[in-house]
Amino acid sequence: MSDKIIEILKIVISVTIFTAALFPVVKWICYHVGALDYPNERKIHKKPMPVMGGLMIYFGFLFGYMLFAPQSTQMLAILIASFIVIITGILDVIKPLKARQKLIGQLVAALIVVFYGKILLNDISFFGFYFDFGWLSYPITVVFIVALMNCINLIDGLDGLSAGISTIFFATIGVLAFILHNIGSMEITLAFIMIGACLGFLIFNFNPAKIFMGDIGSMFLGFMIAVICLLGFKAVTLTSLVVPMLILAIPILDTLFAILRRIIHHKHIYEADKQHLHHQLLNKKFSQRTTVLIIYGVSILFSLASIFYVLKDRKYGMIIYIVLAILITWVILTTDILTDKAKLNLKSINISNKSHKK
Repeated sequence: MSDKIIEILKIVISVTIFTAALFPVVKWICYHVGALDYPNERKIHKKPMPVMGGLMIYFGFLFGYMLFAPQSTQMLAILIASFIVIITGILDVIKPLKARQKLIGQLVAALIVVFYGKILLNDISFFGFYFDFGWLSYPITVVFIVALMNCINLIDGLDGLSAGISTIFFATIGVLAFILHNIGSMEITLAFIMIGACLGFLIFNFNPAKIFMGDIGSMFLGFMIAVICLLGFKAVTLTSLVVPMLILAIPILDTLFAILRRIIHHKHIYEADKQHLHHQLLNKKFSQRTTVLIIYGVSILFSLASIFYVLKDRKYGMIIYIVLAILITWVILTTDILTDKAKLNLKSINISNKSHKK
């Protein structure tokens, strides 16, 4: 076991150092090509920021792949598809793409993984139920990959948020691998490589950030999370659909709330707003750093819930579930994450005044 720990540390530390060393190069590229994110009414930052930090994560991943990852058809499919994701992100930086145009790039990447790499979500078990998707596994897997890319993209709103949540996911996969004695498989190696790439980037992205990942990074992280989930299902590292859903509960819930919120307010689901979870915490007068740390803490609780689910430790698992249910209920009741309570109150007052006049 000590040899395996040394190998893990070798992967994480070497990739972290390499990724961090890329910062001045990527920053220079951003300023040279004008890849800067300028402040506006929706942005939290106050000055132009380099916005191609996702290249640091991507090149860190490539470095780790060359040194540590096994070669296979599946790995080749992941490399080709990830390159499509990165190109889509770069094109978006050069000239902002419409949502549908970005979706095309995401779909192409997902289709490569599914049809060339044969990486599929064939079946799932869920609270004692078992589903075999058959031929539906192809479209379901494509939707799964695209959905996770957009989940991580949507949550990327504060310094260090997406990279931190992603690191927690990859680290949880590593812990599960230890529990299930599954160290050494491809998805576990990729998870440790991605931990290093995220940590190397976080050094410069945690508040106060010196660089943003942009869509290049958020889409790539979502893509790698999806791929590792799919490989984990095949290797039984992720023993149930419940496991990744719990680890990724924050970005998944934030995306669901965003969709519901826009439906309630009769807006297009792609229309941006400032009502995401991190915005709600900022509205509670928490600082950027405190907000991110709170979300990290909740994400770790969800990760612990997934670990206890695998261990089948119902007592501790139930305690965490109750705490998380209370937290989610509190967020829904005390914030505008679903509805604008100020507008609703004003509307009810107007209705009340009209009824009194009658």
